Amino acid sequence: MQSISGISSGAAQPSVPITGVDGLKKVQRPEDGTQERHQKPVMDEYIPEEKPEPSGRYWLGKDEDGKPKIYFDNPERAEDASDAPDVSERDKGAEGPEKSGSDKNVKSCTCNTDKVDREIEKLKKQKQELGQQINRETDERKVEDLKAKLAQVEKELSQKDNDTYRRQHATYTFS
Repeated sequence: MQSISGISSGAAQPSVPITGVDGLKKVQRPEDGTQERHQKPVMDEYIPEEKPEPSGRYWLGKDEDGKPKIYFDNPERAEDASDAPDVSERDKGAEGPEKSGSDKNVKSCTCNTDKVDREIEKLKKQKQELGQQINRETDERKVEDLKAKLAQVEKELSQKDNDTYRRQHATYTFS
């Protein structure tokens, strides 16, 4: 069956027979092919070799100023080289920096939040006073004004009475 557009939905068939072909050949299975399938799979094999000559070794150490430095042990060079420290220094470098209590380059940082704490205490005191004034006042218009001031003070206090504000507005001194 052929569609109107000329495209067949079935298997493709040549419209012109192929010349030079005697006929269709059927696929033949090899007789000894079954024997090849049952053989063991080919695996990699370890072949021992002689160890190559070492090319040298890099290691981290410290120079005379205590700064980190990369050393190289060349196998061709003599062991008693003048710029390489002994093995005990090499092991210290691998452990990390030396920890000594009498280091001259010690810097310290001090954080002072006294100014911020005084500001917060002032706002708390102001809030308490406004609350007392509201309780004492008899005039409704003044009470509304005092409540508005109290709301403003409470809002400012909620913004300032936290650790983030204290850290941002603290005074830091380096020595």
